[in-house]
Amino acid sequence: MLEWSDVDLAVRDAVRQFIDKEIRPHVDALESGAMEPYPIVRKLFSTFGIDAMAKESLEKRLARMREGSTSSGGSSGSSGGGGMFGGDAGGMGFVVISELCGVCMGLVVGMGVSLGLTVPTITSRGTLAQQERWLPELVTYEKVGAWAITEPDSGSDAFGGMKTTVVRAGDGSGDYILNGQKTFITNGPDADVVVVYAKLDTGDASIDPRDRKVLTFVLDRGMEGFVQSTPFRKMGIHSSRTGELFFDDVRLGRDRLLGETEENAAGDGRASARSNFSAERIGVAAMALGVIEECVRLCVGYANERTLWGSEIGRFQLIQLKLATMEVARMNVRNILFRVIEAAQTGTPITLAEASAIKWYCSQAATDVAMEAVQLFGGNGYMTEYRVEQLARDAKSLMIYAGSNEVQITHVARGMLSG
Repeated sequence: MLEWSDVDLAVRDAVRQFIDKEIRPHVDALESGAMEPYPIVRKLFSTFGIDAMAKESLEKRLARMREGSTSSGGSSGSSGGGGMFGGDAGGMGFVVISELCGVCMGLVVGMGVSLGLTVPTITSRGTLAQQERWLPELVTYEKVGAWAITEPDSGSDAFGGMKTTVVRAGDGSGDYILNGQKTFITNGPDADVVVVYAKLDTGDASIDPRDRKVLTFVLDRGMEGFVQSTPFRKMGIHSSRTGELFFDDVRLGRDRLLGETEENAAGDGRASARSNFSAERIGVAAMALGVIEECVRLCVGYANERTLWGSEIGRFQLIQLKLATMEVARMNVRNILFRVIEAAQTGTPITLAEASAIKWYCSQAATDVAMEAVQLFGGNGYMTEYRVEQLARDAKSLMIYAGSNEVQITHVARGMLSG
């Protein structure tokens, strides 16, 4: 695939019309927190029938499970259960992500965590009853999901440093008691449904805490002992609401343990989290492309309009160098995204090392382009009204989001050395 298909381009044009009408006029309100992001995404879904497609895809999956042809513990991903855009949307899904990220990345971050992490985890690990219980309202975005793994002292060392624990209640009920804290949780302040990773503490002192089994639970807003913080103030992606979660003796029935067994067919909770890491990192390519394309659009327009010493600044060679460097980055990131789409179409898996390389390069490229865009605009670029300032703040998050770039480098090198 070297170019977008005619269908992809038609979707792009329709999404751009929606963005111009429903999102651009409200960017300031979204950035300030005066407007919640979720209603806009729901309107997007209803306008393009994404919610209906997701619901139909989920119903087909659940029907197969009821007939016994599909079991829980299958491959993690969105295609089977509604997922990010109701089945395998191919290039169209990435087009939507890219276009949104050029204007308001926070909308995509919140949507991506709910539909791209929360939903696939329940899809891949949950029983039929659990999928019927939580997925119908999640795949349509009627309810917002959060995916809670990061803790204050275990960012990059997500599993080894995890201190959130569950213990068996010990009263014969089969229940668990959850205690701990999660931080930097996208949608955390507002989530209706939260997937939580916690370590099982059996009281066996011979087991190193770093090696304890990781279990995955689903919590609902308002449960006793479960507290969701107010939103954090952040450098960028302001329209994505991020916060902390606190668990104080939260009692969880076995029906909230995904798979309803400690010996899940999909393996320890680490397995599902790692598969989600890859999907999250691959998605950064589309997010980065959106930022780069918007920066290029804004910079070309500004270079043709802004005059200095009686000439448009686009005539100056240093400005041309900036524009040409942006264009090369755009081409490279777009081609990487095409590689991702082709891999999905052919069923070729992308390794964790390649996913990390994709995330590392694309996030760095988007940040470099956005910072150069600010520089090209000069003093105007530092002002919010010209939007490149927002794009620069948002782009920087991609170097930390889905695992810091320093960690990605390690995964890339390990993949090379083990091959």
